[in-house]
Amino acid sequence: MNNIYVIRALLAAALFGASTPFAKLLVGEISPWLLAGLLYLGSGLGLAVVRLVRDRGWTPSGLANGEWPWLLGAIFFGGVLGPLALMFGLTRTSGSTASLLLNLEAVLTAVIAWVVFKESAGRRIVLGMLAIVAGGVVLSWSGGDAETRDGVGPLAIVVACLCWAIDNNLTRRVSASDALFIAGAKGAVAGSVNVVLAFALGASLPGGPMLLGTLAVGLLGYGISLALFVLALRGLGAARTGAYFSTAPFIGAAVSVVLLGESTSTAFWIAFVLMAWGVWLHLTEHHEHEHVHESMEHRHRHVHDAHHQHAHAFAWTGDEPHEHWHRHEAMVHKHPHFPDIHHRHPH
Repeated sequence: MNNIYVIRALLAAALFGASTPFAKLLVGEISPWLLAGLLYLGSGLGLAVVRLVRDRGWTPSGLANGEWPWLLGAIFFGGVLGPLALMFGLTRTSGSTASLLLNLEAVLTAVIAWVVFKESAGRRIVLGMLAIVAGGVVLSWSGGDAETRDGVGPLAIVVACLCWAIDNNLTRRVSASDALFIAGAKGAVAGSVNVVLAFALGASLPGGPMLLGTLAVGLLGYGISLALFVLALRGLGAARTGAYFSTAPFIGAAVSVVLLGESTSTAFWIAFVLMAWGVWLHLTEHHEHEHVHESMEHRHRHVHDAHHQHAHAFAWTGDEPHEHWHRHEAMVHKHPHFPDIHHRHPH
């Protein structure tokens, strides 16, 4: 396996997990609705600036016409319905129960990837995902549930997890496209929706320093994290990327221990062992069989490896990696592989 994709998934989890302790410092100073909106908005605006600097001006998204429905669906489920369901659920659910239920996102992501999109699911992957999710469950469980009013709140959080699971799998379909554009578009839409709702509920913007700090946390913990998540999807598929991303609660807890001086518990170290075991199972997975590549056309950054033996319709200087629209001819071969953008075949 190309470990660069694993590193990207774990970095995405690290940035997202680390953003939680920083966001906790802002809770009480900013309303939850507005805080969620500003974090997402910091992601969208920040990535738009990064993309403008990278490309030295505005450039097209690069998405093919057939990819737009996938992206719009991902934005709708992950950027609009998911946050709305979570915010509603949090008003009727205790923090411990909410944290516990949020671990369902990885499970639902994997189930959809396996059942709907036919990703491969070896025994090591299933065990590894269960170990990582179990670590999140242990870490989240703090006992007590006095704040939960009825079953409506937990159900809403489950719906939020389902929305994000659908989002993850739809984003997988466009993961070969510009990760900055995909992540920035999601952040801009989710941020706008939540900020408008916050203002409708009477919230007001915080002072300049706090506003800038919140936007910065959003850029790192939501924007760059999501861009890395999209890049990881290219090489790992939705189920594996979602499983690695499930280490975020542990990373957030570790940052809380270091920066906020919170004490560790037995549950913390049990979670550490479970998640480390799960990651190890994934890292040591071996998946190989003879498989068929159907002919396809797409655009992404690549080198001329076994899957990219194509001619160029332009003067090529020989520089690699490079990016252009290219066609893959049908072929059959056998080698270790994972459900990346070139190996989305049934088993």
